[in-house]
Amino acid sequence: MLKIEDLQVFYGGIHALKGISLEVPENKIITLIGANGAGKSTTLRAICNQVPAASGKVYFQGEDITGKPTADIIKKGITLVPEGRRIFANLTVMENLQMGAYARKDKQGIHKDIQKVFELFPRLKEREWQVAGTLSGGEQQMLAIGRALMSRPRLLMMDEPSLGLAPLLVREVFRIIRDIHSDGMTILLIEQNATAALRIADYGYVLETGKITLQGPGWELAENEQVKKAYLGKA
Repeated sequence: MLKIEDLQVFYGGIHALKGISLEVPENKIITLIGANGAGKSTTLRAICNQVPAASGKVYFQGEDITGKPTADIIKKGITLVPEGRRIFANLTVMENLQMGAYARKDKQGIHKDIQKVFELFPRLKEREWQVAGTLSGGEQQMLAIGRALMSRPRLLMMDEPSLGLAPLLVREVFRIIRDIHSDGMTILLIEQNATAALRIADYGYVLETGKITLQGPGWELAENEQVKKAYLGKA
């Protein structure tokens, strides 16, 4: 579904991505793990052209989308749940969900999808007209995911969805990711919680200072001694 070939990205004088290549097959969960500053978030931003690629290619459904306007990329079916949630704090839960469907014209379909989000996140239904900025951290993360689903993406990219959440809520977020995937969603997941990410991933990539240093099935990386020592807190 998504293919990246030899992608290079610079932030000023910083060489953020140094020729990475990866693939996200349809109906799979692919995860990128690595330390802060490894280039994980930059990868997602480059896919959406929020940061320009110096060289390399990004293909989606066989089409070269490198350098295309971000709005056009979203319309093709790629949606990002950003790090830090970035909900519209002054809007209600319902208004946030409606904003997620801003590019759509099918009112009946939008209404139906809002009900699907409420089925997935009953707590959001209970807070339908509550101002989003007053929600708890976990509820805001649910809203960020729900808002992304409102665009009916083919590929859902998630940047640190468990960041800053209590352990119980982290488990809830990963349960939700599994539920979304079971409905046929393709997911590209970035997580510092490498243990949880590799547990649900079909395939994973390890990023270190802008380079992919390891890759393999999620279970295989979880058993790799180098990964255990560096990212799983195990000697």
